[in-house]
Amino acid sequence: MRGDDPQSGARRKSWPNPLAGAMLCDAGRLADAGPEVFNPAHYGDRARPVDAGGRQAAWFVEGQGWQGVLRRYRRGGMIARISSDAYLWNGESRTRSFREYRLLAAMRAQGLPVPAPLAAAYWRQGPIYRAAIVVERIPGVRPLAQALAEPIWQAVADAIVRMHRAGVWHADLNAFNILIGSDGRVWLIDFDRGTQGALSERQRQANLERLRRSLRKVAGEEGERFWLRLRDSYWTAWGVGIQP
Repeated sequence: MRGDDPQSGARRKSWPNPLAGAMLCDAGRLADAGPEVFNPAHYGDRARPVDAGGRQAAWFVEGQGWQGVLRRYRRGGMIARISSDAYLWNGESRTRSFREYRLLAAMRAQGLPVPAPLAAAYWRQGPIYRAAIVVERIPGVRPLAQALAEPIWQAVADAIVRMHRAGVWHADLNAFNILIGSDGRVWLIDFDRGTQGALSERQRQANLERLRRSLRKVAGEEGERFWLRLRDSYWTAWGVGIQP
C-alpha cells in the first residue's frame, strides 16, 4: 500500500499546530479533506443522524463521489459521567480513531466484509484527546436486530468465522454491529477497540456470548432461537462441532 501511513496506505495530515492533532484519509477519495469532514454541520442537509445503535454520535454524510458514516468516539458506562468523549493521551498510534482506521484497512486488504475507512482524526488537548472517524456507508443494509425472522444465521456465522480466522477480535459484537444487505450479504461494522493478532478460544467465546446477550435483549425468545441456530452454524463452520 502507498501513503504517508505505512500501516494503512493512507495519507497523514497534521493540523496547523502539531500538538493539536492529525488525520488519516484515503488519498484517492478524500485527497483534499481537512478537519471539516468530521463536523456534521459541514454537510448541511446532507448529514442525517444514525437512528439504530450508537450513542447519538453518528451521522450519515455525503461528499463528492462518496457516502459515509461519521462517528465521534463516545464513552459509555459510569465513566461517561465524568467525560463523554475525552480519552487519555498515550501517543498517536494508540488513539481510538487511528487504530480503527488501520484495522479496517488491514481487514479490507484481506477481503473481509467490513466498510472501507475514509478518514480518521484526533484532537489533542494536553493529556487528553478526542477523536472521530468516517467509514464508507454500505447501501441498502439493515441491522441484524431487524432481520431475525429471516434464515440468515449461516451467513452471519460464516462472516464471524472469517473474522476470527483472521485473528480479529471485535470489542462489541452485537445485533446492531452486524448488517444484512438486500442481497443477503453480511457486513461487520464498528471496530473501535478491536484487535488483530493471536485470537484465543476464550476471546472467540466472549464475542459469541456478547452477541447472544444482545440478541436476547432486542428480541427475547426469538433472539435466543436465532442465537442457537447461529451458534451451531458457527461451530460447524469452525470445524470443531457444536459447543455448549
